[in-house]
Amino acid sequence: MFLELPVHFADVGTAQIAYRRFGDGPPLVLIHGWPLWGFTWRKILPHLAAHSCYVIDLPGGGDTRWAESNDFGFRGQAENLARFVDAVKLDRFDVLAQDTGATIARELAIIVGDRARRLVLCNTEIPGHRPPWIRTFQFTSRLPGAQASFRALLSSRAFCRSAMGFGNCFCDKSLLDGEFRQHIVEPLIEDPRRLEGHLRYLRGIDWRLVDGLRERHAEIRARVRLVWGADDPTFPEKRAREMPFELVSIPGAKLLVHEEKPAEVAAALSEFLA
Repeated sequence: MFLELPVHFADVGTAQIAYRRFGDGPPLVLIHGWPLWGFTWRKILPHLAAHSCYVIDLPGGGDTRWAESNDFGFRGQAENLARFVDAVKLDRFDVLAQDTGATIARELAIIVGDRARRLVLCNTEIPGHRPPWIRTFQFTSRLPGAQASFRALLSSRAFCRSAMGFGNCFCDKSLLDGEFRQHIVEPLIEDPRRLEGHLRYLRGIDWRLVDGLRERHAEIRARVRLVWGADDPTFPEKRAREMPFELVSIPGAKLLVHEEKPAEVAAALSEFLA
């Protein structure tokens, strides 16, 4: 169903943000993490028909076109999204976001103030916490031949199933095959532009900004709910509970809780947004 939705574009200056529309009702902006794109929300969309869903591809992912001057840092990505909601004429809106997308969502909420009404954030960065491997990947992404190195790693199914790859994304590792590999992993191997975009996105992960959220969470005017894959070793639930937001725990899920337990995430989302 997701791939059948028409792709629209919104000009935000340094990028043409690709987005798909689904459903009818109050606007809900869906923001993916790294190294994903809007396709990652395909399982949850059927549960969200009562909302006007704007499923975006951040610069670096999916169908979005970006200029060399585009800012891939968390703040730059959030400013792009602030221009996006202006471009598509969203006065007030809710947000569903995951991983790095949920950090960008928090920055967006600080930028737009009362226009962001409610945020649902899934398994995302935690002030003072560093997930395994990401800083190593950031360092590697700056080395000569980075594209070739990442392409070789992604081509290895053993790597993809390991803890360094996508092994900690799902409790059920069978979900790493099929459409996840076809539409998430293989495009990074086959499309140099998409891989380069995600390497820039990776380099834009700003740990000083993440740590600063410990104080800046108080600047978010929106109501916030965390919906967390309880078994996630990347962003452990125990650390997530240090953040000043209510948390709904979903057992039997890891980092990509929205892919592994879409009905449960949708239930926690719908009750919060009702």
